[in-house]
Amino acid sequence: MPGSSDCFSPDFRPAPYWWEASPQEPEKAVSLPSTADVVIIGAGYTGLHAAIQTARAGLETVVVDAEAAGFGCSTRNGGQISTSVKPSYSTLRKRYGDDLAVSILKEGQASLDHVTGFVGDEGIDCDFGVVGRFHGAHTAGQYEKLARDCDVRHPGFVTGAWMVPREKQHAELGTDAYHGGIVFPRHASLDPGKYHAGLLRVARSAGASVIGHCRVNDLARTPQGFEVFTGKGRIRAGKVIVATNGYTGSLTPWQQRRVIPIGSYVIATEEIPADVMDRLFPTNRILSDTRKLVYYYRPSPDRKRILFGGRVSLQETDPRKSGPKLLAELVRLFPELARVRISHSWTGIVAFTFDTLMHCGEEGGLFYAMGYCGSGVGMAGYLGSRIGKAAAGIDPDLGAFSRIPFETRPFYTGKPWFLGPSVAVYRLRDRLGV
Repeated sequence: MPGSSDCFSPDFRPAPYWWEASPQEPEKAVSLPSTADVVIIGAGYTGLHAAIQTARAGLETVVVDAEAAGFGCSTRNGGQISTSVKPSYSTLRKRYGDDLAVSILKEGQASLDHVTGFVGDEGIDCDFGVVGRFHGAHTAGQYEKLARDCDVRHPGFVTGAWMVPREKQHAELGTDAYHGGIVFPRHASLDPGKYHAGLLRVARSAGASVIGHCRVNDLARTPQGFEVFTGKGRIRAGKVIVATNGYTGSLTPWQQRRVIPIGSYVIATEEIPADVMDRLFPTNRILSDTRKLVYYYRPSPDRKRILFGGRVSLQETDPRKSGPKLLAELVRLFPELARVRISHSWTGIVAFTFDTLMHCGEEGGLFYAMGYCGSGVGMAGYLGSRIGKAAAGIDPDLGAFSRIPFETRPFYTGKPWFLGPSVAVYRLRDRLGV
């Protein structure tokens, strides 16, 4: 495994590649209002989409974030947009029955449609494109499973998916590492940093106040709503929206016990010759595979670099150490990249759930949406918009994800001690092809 400083380019930065075009806002001296109709905790995709809805409804809306707005995974992800729902229709039907299973799947499609429509309607310049996804089968058995699923008509929507056998794989992807795969033509990509910057502009234009570097230290219910105690002062609010996803902490212990924070790691390579990029990524699709410890990757929007992400470590937060591990996997897939170096390496925290589904809800004026299980680019904005509409009184129906139990486990308090054994098992299963 590459592990020396030779892995890194001379201009290497341990920060998201997306921050080059969309740098984080510096802390500013701002005065915090004493009251608001709605306070939103978290200024990522969820919080800003919610703020747009409440502000446009005429509610005084204040969004606060412990760091710069968008510091978390909203600007640290790979920019891939899918239909978001991981469990299959058959799994969902066994859990919830046919009607709710179909509703959940339709919510997944709605999340993709929401981003597509929002970017176009609001004129957000974020390199959005419906490029499709190639999902590679890491074993022959996984290819057959994908083929069976592809043959079954999706009850929630028409995917338009098709299978690509191994002998035709190079038309999609320049590697022999997979046993073929499946193409989902409606999946899309964007630049996460530019998308978040566009969201920030729209939210502020709608009238929302977005205040970064303003950590919420305590939250108390009152007869009129809530008191929100921050590092910059106190706000009295009628309603509160929790939009913290992977960064959910002890401020909201009920939600903290129901999400599993997992580190996700990404690298960007230095610039790659155009002929090599065209050979390895001829279709410009976003990529993923069938392994339990999944890797996700894509060309950068200008097709000069490869963005490669995955969950290569449990506790390591130093991007100088996670980066070489990701580069080793990239080279395993594409051996001709053996001399390519890393220009950027970074980490973020995503939130998984015990049922691998996202959740939203409301209790006494406290709204939440979280647990996107690595599919937050589309789903966070969609559910953020829904909870914003509910908080504004526009549409109280929070949809299918509010109608399923938000599970936890006995003695779980938000620190996933069980991840080590689980990942070890998944890594072994991936290696054995089971």
